[in-house]
Amino acid sequence: MGVSTTDPADGVRLVTADYPPVNALPVRGWHALADAVRAAGRDPGARCVVLAASGRGFNAGVDLKEIQRDPGHGALLGANRGCADAFAAVYECEVPVVAAVQGHCLGGGIGLAGNADAVVAADDAVFGLPELDRGALGAATHLARLVPPALMRALYYTSRTVTAAELHRHGSVWRVVPRTGLLAAAVELAAEIARKDGTLIRLAKAAINGIDPVDVRRSYRFEQGFTFEAALSGAAGRVRDTFGAGDAPPRGTGTADGTTP
Repeated sequence: MGVSTTDPADGVRLVTADYPPVNALPVRGWHALADAVRAAGRDPGARCVVLAASGRGFNAGVDLKEIQRDPGHGALLGANRGCADAFAAVYECEVPVVAAVQGHCLGGGIGLAGNADAVVAADDAVFGLPELDRGALGAATHLARLVPPALMRALYYTSRTVTAAELHRHGSVWRVVPRTGLLAAAVELAAEIARKDGTLIRLAKAAINGIDPVDVRRSYRFEQGFTFEAALSGAAGRVRDTFGAGDAPPRGTGTADGTTP
């Protein structure tokens, strides 16, 4: 259990998160993931990073049970800082990052996938932000990088999910493949990128980040201010206490049902 880094192809670094059963990451997990992505990007031999996960799904967000066990706000603050660290590490990685997404990509998973340079998804992948059903806010910044603005708002307010096929139609998923071929497809794309000159690919990543219309780090931290307000007002706790108590799973947009941890 934890985060590991391997070299599946020349110039490619594979960073894999493994936090059973559903890859809901504890505070230390978010920071470990951030450290691994940054280290992979700094590796002079790396020209592309693949971000993947073991198990049922890509990422189920933060470990809400860790937050529920904390009588104060330390775990919440830790989770928010950890998420911000991991999301920024993906976006600011010195080389392009390809996210390999299977199963559920929820909450913090959207922050990771939305900040990646490209997404390859399994045909069973679903993407969404069940934040309002979990006593939380945030990552609208990253969902807006995957779907058009009006759809982002509807998905956020309803906690519904979209499928990999739907995101492919929007152009935010590069390829949709059978789950058994997901890692191979992601590494194939990464290897194609990694055949570029290492200096040029780093300059290209910095240049593209520099022309983004939204500062994703600042935008996400702005959202987190409302997460703190929800916690202090008691609204977050009221909703969070219902988590796991028979609440319905996130619903799909009509073409598929969502996945819940």
